[in-house]
Amino acid sequence: MSALEIAAVLIAGVGAGTINAVVGSGTLITFPTLLAIGIPPVTANMSNSLGLVPGSVAGAVGYRRELAGQRARVLRLLVWSTSGGVLGAVLLLVLPPDAFEAVVPVLILLGVTLVALQPRLSAMVAARAERRGTTDGDSDAELITGAWWVSVAVFGTGVYGGYFGAAQGVILMGILGIGVTDALQRLNGVKNVLVAVVNGVAGLIFVAVAELGLFGIEADVDWLVVAVIAVGAVIGGFLGAAVGRKLPSVALRGIIVVVGLVAVTVIVLQ
Repeated sequence: MSALEIAAVLIAGVGAGTINAVVGSGTLITFPTLLAIGIPPVTANMSNSLGLVPGSVAGAVGYRRELAGQRARVLRLLVWSTSGGVLGAVLLLVLPPDAFEAVVPVLILLGVTLVALQPRLSAMVAARAERRGTTDGDSDAELITGAWWVSVAVFGTGVYGGYFGAAQGVILMGILGIGVTDALQRLNGVKNVLVAVVNGVAGLIFVAVAELGLFGIEADVDWLVVAVIAVGAVIGGFLGAAVGRKLPSVALRGIIVVVGLVAVTVIVLQ
């Protein structure tokens, strides 16, 4: 990569780390950026998943106060989320590259749609929480995994996250907010942990496959891309956790939607 391309990826990493800590759709910033500088789609996805892990961890650390008292919930949901992440990563590796390239526009459009609809989704979740008497001042008593379908939905989200991951956090917040009785900021902390683990597990599988040459995979992990995204994502992760609620969400959503639509256009026209 040239110096200009490195700078672009670094800035994208900061933006992705910030957005992931607050909302959860940072892949819609980094992935199109990698495609724009000529990184092959599968390599871009593998490298992006690895690079965003430190940022997700930083976001989770930033939400450590909200995570207090939720150990049992996090551990139980991690079993489902991690299992899904493993399956999603395997699907990415065993399906033909053409299949991934064909489905990427659909996945990006799905992520863009979820981000665009986030205000309505958040309003619905907040209204449901209010009806059940849940506020940000609730106690730290462990409220486990909520409705019976939450674990299954978290597993499905893990599959999606291991395969691609854009807007994984938005999907998780919808699931947790609707199915689990607790304050939204506490659930956001859980979301950051689950996303970090899914990306990390998928990343480890990608590294093992790339290094050992399993499944006949020709794509490699671009370690320079991983390092640059990781640095930016860590900065963004702490930034998002610290001041995320003060950021102009409308502007962030607008940027994500525009970048996502541009990425879809570029991929379709290639």
